[in-house]
Amino acid sequence: MSQEIPQSDRVASSAERLGTPLHRLPGVGPVRGNMLQRLGLNFARDILFFFPRDYRDMSVLQPIEALQDNRPASVCGTVAEVDLRNTGVGRTLLGVLIRQGDHYLRAVWFNQPYMRDRFKVAGRVMLSGTPKVKGGRWEMTHPRVEILGADDEPPAGKIVPVYSLTDGINQGQMRRLVHKVVDEHLESLEEVLPPELLERLQLLGIHDALRQIHRPERRTLLDAARHRLIYQELLVMQLALAQRRRRARHGRRAPRLEATAKIDSRIKRLFPFQLTTAQQQAIEEIRADMDRDVPMNRLLQGDVGSGKTVVAEYALLLAVAHGKQATIMAPTEVLARQHARTLGHNLRESRVRIALLTGTLKAAERSDVLAAIAAGDVDLIVGTHAVLQERVQFKDLGLVVIDEQHKFGVKQRMALRQAGLQPHYLVMTATPIPRSVTMSLYGDLDVSTLDEAPPGRQTVHTYLSSEAERDRWWEFFRKKLREGRQGYVITPLVDESSTTELTSVTEAYEQLANGQLEAFRLDFVHGRQTPDEKERAMRAFRDGETQVLVATSVVEVGVDVPNATLMTIEDGERFGLAQLHQLRGRISRGVHPGFLCVFATPASEEAQQRLEAFCQTTDGFELAQLDFQMRGPGDLFGAQQHGLPPLRIADLNRDAEVLAQARSEAFQLIEQDPELAAPGYERLQRMVRIRYGEALDLGDVG
Repeated sequence: MSQEIPQSDRVASSAERLGTPLHRLPGVGPVRGNMLQRLGLNFARDILFFFPRDYRDMSVLQPIEALQDNRPASVCGTVAEVDLRNTGVGRTLLGVLIRQGDHYLRAVWFNQPYMRDRFKVAGRVMLSGTPKVKGGRWEMTHPRVEILGADDEPPAGKIVPVYSLTDGINQGQMRRLVHKVVDEHLESLEEVLPPELLERLQLLGIHDALRQIHRPERRTLLDAARHRLIYQELLVMQLALAQRRRRARHGRRAPRLEATAKIDSRIKRLFPFQLTTAQQQAIEEIRADMDRDVPMNRLLQGDVGSGKTVVAEYALLLAVAHGKQATIMAPTEVLARQHARTLGHNLRESRVRIALLTGTLKAAERSDVLAAIAAGDVDLIVGTHAVLQERVQFKDLGLVVIDEQHKFGVKQRMALRQAGLQPHYLVMTATPIPRSVTMSLYGDLDVSTLDEAPPGRQTVHTYLSSEAERDRWWEFFRKKLREGRQGYVITPLVDESSTTELTSVTEAYEQLANGQLEAFRLDFVHGRQTPDEKERAMRAFRDGETQVLVATSVVEVGVDVPNATLMTIEDGERFGLAQLHQLRGRISRGVHPGFLCVFATPASEEAQQRLEAFCQTTDGFELAQLDFQMRGPGDLFGAQQHGLPPLRIADLNRDAEVLAQARSEAFQLIEQDPELAAPGYERLQRMVRIRYGEALDLGDVG
C-alpha cells in the first residue's frame, strides 16, 4: 500500500511555484500585496515579466573627500539636515545636507518642494550628480536620489533598473522584491524557444535574459537580454497571425473570378480617367487574389484622395461580371449613401442593379430590398452594418468590401463568414498605417498601398493661426465664398458645454450666421441628427444651395463636394493628427486649391508639435508615422478591436526591424510546421495559444 506524502513535505511543482500569490512571499504580506495588484502583479511569475521602464547608469561611489570639481560621482551618506524655504512668489529651494563621517555634501533642488517628503533625518541615501565647490563646501544641484534601507548596498557603479511604481512602494522596495523572486523562482520557468532556434538566432536563454533585464551586469548583456525578450514577444505575436492566416485559407473555398481581357476592358471603359500606377498595381494584386479558389483577404490602404474607391469599384464589378453579388459596407449612413450615389452615377450606362440597405429604411422598403437580394435581383448592395444582420440572405455573394475597416469591430466583420458564406474580402482604410503596425494589427492580411494621388488633385494650404489673425482669415474666407467656392467650419462639440470653453456646432452656427458670415447661406450637420436630417443638410451643401456647412467630425470620411475648398477648424488641439488629415481631405477634391485654417490653444508641447506637423506636410503616411510615435498604435488604430493584448517590452515603432525579422521567421515556421508540432516547439505553441488564443478564435478578417 502506497503512503500519501504529507502536504508539508510535498515538493511544489514549477507551475505552483510560479503561481505563488505575491502576498504570501516573505516581506510582502496582504497590504503590500494589494498595492502590487494595482500594477497588475498578482503572482511570482508576474514579477519575472514586470520589465523595468528605464535604467540608470550610476557613477562610481566615492568618499566626499575624494570628489573632484565637475566630475560625476555617487556619494552615500546619512541625512543630517533638511531645509525647505520660499525664495519668492511660487519659488522654493530645498537643501539637504548629507554627512559622511566628518565630511558633508549639500544637495539642492529648485522649485521641487515635493522632494522634501523623500528625506528623513538620519536616513541613508545615495546621491548621483556633478559636484561643485560652493562656499567652501561640496554641492550637487538636482542629483539623482536613491533612498537606501539600513542594510541596502548602494547601487553605485551599476546599471540600475527603474520600475513603474504605485503609492506605498518605492524603487528600493520594488528592486528587492524583484531580486528575491528572480533568485528563488527563476529556475522554475521553462525555456519556450527550442534550442535550435536559440542557437541559429544567437539569442540568450530565458534565465540569462531575465537575470540581465532585472540586474544587468553590463550594457552589452542588457542589450542582449532586451533583444531576446523583444524578439520572443514579437515572434509569438507573428506566429499567432501566421496561424490565423493559414487557417483562413485552409479548407475554405471561394469562387474563382478571373479578370479576362474582355472583362478587364469592359470595367475600365467605365472609368473616364487614367488610373495611377499605384491603382493599376493594386488592381493587379486584387485580380490575382480573386482568380484563386481561396478567399481573398486584402487590406487596401491609401492616403486621402488616392483613389481607393475606384480600386474597390473594379473588384465589385469583377464579381458582378461573373454573376456574383457584391456588397460594400461603410461605417456611417452619410458615407453609404455617397457610395450609392457614386456607383449609381458611374454605372448609369450599365445593367448593374444597385440597392441601398441602411438601418433607417422604412419597413416596406426594407422588405422589398431584402427580397430582391435573396432572389438575386440585386447585384451590388451598398449599406452600413445593417448588411451584417441575420435577416439579410444573399443568393450568391462573391465579394465583401468594407470601407474604413477600423470603425467595424472584428466580430461584426466576421458575421457574413459565420453565416457559412465564402466570399472574397477587401477591407479599406483612408488612415495610412505605418508598416510596423500593418505587420502586427493586420499581419495576417495581404496589403496593397496607394501612395500617389490621381492627376489634378489640388494642394491644400494649411495654416495654424492665433486669435489676432481671426478677422483677417474670415475676410479671406468671405472673399473665396464670393468667388463661388464653398467651405466647412469644423468644431469638436455638438452642443455648448458648461464645463469647457470649446466651440460647439450650434454656438458656431449662431455666431457665424449673425456675424462674420451673415451674408451667406449656412447650415449645420452633426452626429445626433437623424439620418434624414444629415442627408438633407449634405444634399443642400453638395448641390450648392448652402455655401457654408458647420459640422463636427461627422464629415471627416468620404464626403465629396468638389466645390468646397475652404475649411476652418476650431479648437484644433482636440483632434488627432489622423483626424485632422482626414478633415483636410474634404477640400482637395476639385479643380481649385484648398485653404484650411486651424485655431487652437494647445495645452502641451505634444499638442503644439502635432499641429505644427499637420501644417508642415500633407503626406498622410508621414503624419501617420508621427502620430504613431506620439500616441501609440492602440489609440490610433483600435488595437483592442483586434483582440491583441498589449505588448510588455517590445515597441512597434522602435523595434520595427526586429518585428520584420520575427515576422519572416514566424511565417516560415508555420509554412513548414503549421501547428508547431515538431519536437521542442510544443512550449512555443502553448504560449501562442495562451497569449493569442482569443484573437485566433476571432477568425481571419482584419
